[in-house]
Amino acid sequence: MTTIALRIRRARTLARLSQSQLAHTVGVNRSAVAQWEREAGTRPSVEHLAAVAVATKAPFEWLATGRGDTCESRLEAPSATAAECAMDDVEVRLLEAVRHLPARKRVAICKLLEELASRR
Repeated sequence: MTTIALRIRRARTLARLSQSQLAHTVGVNRSAVAQWEREAGTRPSVEHLAAVAVATKAPFEWLATGRGDTCESRLEAPSATAAECAMDDVEVRLLEAVRHLPARKRVAICKLLEELASRR
């Protein structure tokens, strides 16, 4: 199950809002949104989480608990960016790096990662 930080980030990116835009809509500073999206960060109040749900058109229950309809079921994303696909900042960096490689090198990196993952 995803964390609330990842769900807030996912809803924001699918709604195509920057942290500053979401903060302005919700009535907080951008640093508050940044904290909400950090795994070790603070959590929004119920009122702020409800405002995030309205601003991003994400289901409140899904944002708060991870249960129910996901934000993907209500939001249309024409083309996904690396940040929208990734679970954390490391995955964003990996996706962006791989997307800049030629096809042959992407296949080689994929095989290497699969091999590393199978050796846990």
